[in-house]
Amino acid sequence: MIVLLDTHAFLWFVLGDPRLSELARETIAEPENDIVISPASYWEIAIKISIGKYSLEVPFQEFFEEQIVSNRFRILPIEPKHVAPLTSLPFHHRDPFDRLIVAQAIVEQISVVSNDSVLDHYDVDRLW
Repeated sequence: MIVLLDTHAFLWFVLGDPRLSELARETIAEPENDIVISPASYWEIAIKISIGKYSLEVPFQEFFEEQIVSNRFRILPIEPKHVAPLTSLPFHHRDPFDRLIVAQAIVEQISVVSNDSVLDHYDVDRLW
């Protein structure tokens, strides 16, 4: 199964945060699953670091490169086909990063690991 991680799911998994549900943790840790990360997630975290809303113990680039490799995650590049649905996607969610993650999941027909129930208003399978 291919699953796309919402930004908080990525962070909560790699940082061992107890807010991550058991189903989410098991899904991400399952070696048979292909876990993908949107560039929207590392872009969102970089912005939050730059405005002082988030911090990391190690440099940003080092953190992401290490976590992606050590957890066998894969980057799902943003392609024009992923952005096209944003032209008509309803505004159930106003966060541009979440909207892009939803659009990627719709186009790729993959599940999203997220605790954000607003995503249920979209045509995506949300695992939590």
